[in-house]
Amino acid sequence: MSIWIIFKLLGSLALLMFGMKSMSESLQKMAGPQLRHVLGAMTTNRFTGALTGMFVTAAVQSSTATTLMTVSFVNAGLLTLVQAISVIMGAHIGTTVTAWIMSLGFSFEITDFVYPAFFIGIILIYMKKRRILGDFLFGVAFLFLGLGTLKATGFALVENEETKMMISDFFAKFNEPNFWNSLLFLVMGTVLTLCVQSSAAIMAITMILCSTGVLHIDQGIMLVLGENIGTTITANIVAMTANTQARRAALAHFTINVIGVTWALILLQPFVNIVCSFVGFDRSITPSDPGYAANLAKISVVLAAFHSSFNVTNTLLQIWFIPYIERFVCWVIKPKTVVEDEDFRLHFITSGIMKTPELSVLEAQKEIESFAERMQRMFGMVRELLTEKDEKKFNTTFNRIEKYEGISDNMEIEIAKYLDQVSDAHLSDDTKAKIRAMLREISELESIGDSCYNMARTINRKVQGKQDHFTDRQYEHLHQMMELTNNSLTQMNILMAGRKMSFDVNRSFNIENEINNYRNQLKTQNIIDINNHEYTYAVGTIYMDLIAECEKLGDYVVNVVEARMGMRQKEA
Repeated sequence: MSIWIIFKLLGSLALLMFGMKSMSESLQKMAGPQLRHVLGAMTTNRFTGALTGMFVTAAVQSSTATTLMTVSFVNAGLLTLVQAISVIMGAHIGTTVTAWIMSLGFSFEITDFVYPAFFIGIILIYMKKRRILGDFLFGVAFLFLGLGTLKATGFALVENEETKMMISDFFAKFNEPNFWNSLLFLVMGTVLTLCVQSSAAIMAITMILCSTGVLHIDQGIMLVLGENIGTTITANIVAMTANTQARRAALAHFTINVIGVTWALILLQPFVNIVCSFVGFDRSITPSDPGYAANLAKISVVLAAFHSSFNVTNTLLQIWFIPYIERFVCWVIKPKTVVEDEDFRLHFITSGIMKTPELSVLEAQKEIESFAERMQRMFGMVRELLTEKDEKKFNTTFNRIEKYEGISDNMEIEIAKYLDQVSDAHLSDDTKAKIRAMLREISELESIGDSCYNMARTINRKVQGKQDHFTDRQYEHLHQMMELTNNSLTQMNILMAGRKMSFDVNRSFNIENEINNYRNQLKTQNIIDINNHEYTYAVGTIYMDLIAECEKLGDYVVNVVEARMGMRQKEA
């Protein structure tokens, strides 16, 4: 019988975690693009940043989601480190709403409302326009069904006197209020939260144990403090592959909670007494005293109130020291000295952990911006190669171009794989269109890399074949053509880094027309010059290969611009 109760406990815990996850994801989808704009617009100073973090976390019901989003935005350069720290502080307050929801589930029979929620939810799911709202209702229903089942199973478990005595005897060994016992439960809360990856689930277990009387309130509070540290580990794991600023933001998250737990331990007894007196909970009542059951019924409210009080106080204390926290994390995590641009590494797509489609699309967009910038740098190397006279420097530059060509191939594949993962989620029509446009963009950017490499190989072939030098006029024409091509790349990168609504697409089309007209002009002039013996046919062929490749590259640039602007591809 006991084995079935254990399975029921584990199953109800899984149901609670799944409900929490579904509810959080649905809320994030409903918020959609607004989350990014809110985080960007409302973090002008540390106080508005904290308020933003608080409201966003309360809205999406997940401090982990807000923190991961914040770290991702720092990684993408959308938030500064100071802004990120203030948002994370606010997220600590916002996450306390979850504890109050749990407390609500313990105050009355919440499962009565679960089945109507399931019924309404399934109707909404089959109404495509209301699908996300239906998913949210299902998440809420699963959350409360799991919480209700967990509560009922927990009470059923302790109704057995033998089982209750066994559990009580185990925790009684650590009842003595000393440093080591407190540290044990603090570490236990941290480790359990880290393993389960859900502070809400551990909070529910803590409330069950305390509400049944097998766990003392002091031990429950230490578990709550441990949960605050454990929940910071996820962001640090995700940030391990991110850039320096993102890793600093994740470390700041950890630092804020460690400092908070430290002062809470020093002032623990008076702090807990204030919370208990506010709720009306008497810590001195024993099981043999009258009114014990009524007092015990308040324990979930005490834990929720302590969780809120701790996080609010911690934020109010530390918000004044954000600049010092920033200095500390900058001192701990030094910027990398290696030239990262020379190695293939995705800078903004940092983890296999999937967030909301909106955030995932943002990360991919920032990665594509980086891709486009790399391709313009690669073209700059080709321009250097054309006039390089020193053999050693020529070979070094050619090898770099060759390396960049491999990088462009890898970037196309990795970004496409990531977008393919994002496509597996339930997406809006707008997000689907964005992903289609991005796939087209990366394909055209990779073609730009191929064009640059083709030009480099053509120049290398000319040098290795000991061909005659280009004439001064040919060099002048090549430089002018490459300048036009570089201007088109510059316009492309302005578009990729900015807002497409403010971009004048005609500038890109005009440059493309100039490139086409100039190519036609040079093609005609080349035939005349060869006939007039200005240079050999072999030199003229290499010369026109470079001109034609520049024109092709310009076409690829226009294709990227059209994809970004949401324009249809022209017929070949």
